[in-house]
Amino acid sequence: MQQLHPDDVLWRNARLATMNPEEPAPYGLREKVALVVRGETIVAIVPESELPATHAHQVDLEGRLVTPGLIDCHTHLVFGGDRAAEWEQRLNGVSYQTISAQGGGINSTVSATRESESQTLLKRAEQRLHRLMQEGVTTLEIKSGYGLNAQSEEKMLRVAQTLAHNHPVEISPTLLAAHAVPKEYRQDPDAYITQVCEQIMPTLWREGLFEAVDVFCENVGFTPSQTERVFQAAAALGIPVKGHVEQLSNLGGAALVSRYHGWSADHIEYLDDAGVSAMAHSGTVAVLLPGAYYFLQESQRPPVEQLRKQGVPMAVATDYNPGTSPFASLHLAMNMACVQFGLTPEEAWAGVTRHAAQALGRGATHGQLKEGFVADFIVWDAERPVEMVYEPGRNPLYQRVFRGKVS
Repeated sequence: MQQLHPDDVLWRNARLATMNPEEPAPYGLREKVALVVRGETIVAIVPESELPATHAHQVDLEGRLVTPGLIDCHTHLVFGGDRAAEWEQRLNGVSYQTISAQGGGINSTVSATRESESQTLLKRAEQRLHRLMQEGVTTLEIKSGYGLNAQSEEKMLRVAQTLAHNHPVEISPTLLAAHAVPKEYRQDPDAYITQVCEQIMPTLWREGLFEAVDVFCENVGFTPSQTERVFQAAAALGIPVKGHVEQLSNLGGAALVSRYHGWSADHIEYLDDAGVSAMAHSGTVAVLLPGAYYFLQESQRPPVEQLRKQGVPMAVATDYNPGTSPFASLHLAMNMACVQFGLTPEEAWAGVTRHAAQALGRGATHGQLKEGFVADFIVWDAERPVEMVYEPGRNPLYQRVFRGKVS
C-alpha cells in the first residue's frame, strides 16, 4: 500500500500519457493509475489497487486522459502593432521590397514596439497568452527582439516578467537583441553587435531579465562571425545560447550553436548532414516551426528523417510573431508538423512536452508525468492524445493544473 502524506493530493482514476520514454506503451500511456501530488511536485504514480480507499484530498478524474502541460518553446509574444495590412498587400501582389521601402516588414514592428507603452504591450500580450493557456500551455518561451535598443529590449523583457507574475504560467525569457540590424546601425551592423555584447546583454543579464541568448543567423540577419561574437560574450557570462538558423539558407548556424552546446537550433529548413551530426553530438534540440513554413509558403522541409536517424530530439512550437507566424495555437502547430513535416502524432506530442522542455533547459523537471517533476498537467475530455493533433479547432481541455493547483 502506498504511504501518503496527509497533505498529498490524489488525482485518481486517470489514464496518463506520461510522455516518459522509459514506459513501453506509446505516449508512455498508463491505465488505472493515480498521480500523487505534494505541493507543486509529482511524488508518485501509483496503480489504483495500491491506494487506500479513503484519503482527505483526492480528485476523481473518471477515467479521463491526463498529459503533461504543453510547452511552447519558441514565441515572440510581446510586440507592438500588427502586420495584417502588410500581409494583405503581399497577397494583392505588392513585393516585400516595396513594403519594406515603405517602412514595413520587421522595421514597422520595431517602430510600433518602441513607441508602445508597457501597459499597451502587456494588454496585447495577455490576449495572446490566454489563447495558448486555454489550449493547455503551462510553460512557454518569450523572446525580445523587436526593441533593438537597450531601453526597448528591457521594456519587452519586463512585460514578459509581468506576464509570468500575473498568470499561472511559467515563462522562459530569451534575449533576442540580435534579431535584426536596427535602422540607426544599418551602415555598421558590427557596431550594433558590439552594443549587444558589451552593453545590452550584460546589463539585462545583471537585472535577471532573461535565461538565454538567441541570434538570427541568416543572410537577412547576422553573419556566422557576428553570431559567434554574441555567443562568445554569452559564454563569458555563463549564459546559455540558442539560434534562429538555417531558415532561408545554410550558413552553418546549427553547427555553430552546437559548438557552444546551445539549448536549441530553431527553424532549420536548410540544415545539412553536418549540422545534424553536430546537433546529435552536442544534444542540441531541433525546434520545428511549421507555422512560419506555412505562412511564407516555403518548400524546403527540415531534414526530419536525418534528425530521427541520428537521435536529435525534435520540439514543435508556434513561433507566434506578427510577420511570419500569427498563430497562437500549439495544437495547430502540432497538426502542421505532422502534415507538412511528416512527424507522427506521438513525435508531435513529444515535441510540445519532453523535447520542448529540453529546448528550454528544463528537461529534468518539465514535460513528463514522472516522480520529481513539476505538477503541471492537463486533464482532457478525450480518449487518445492524437485527438488534439487531428482536430486542432476542437479543444477538449477539461482542467488545467499548474504547480498542483487547478488554474
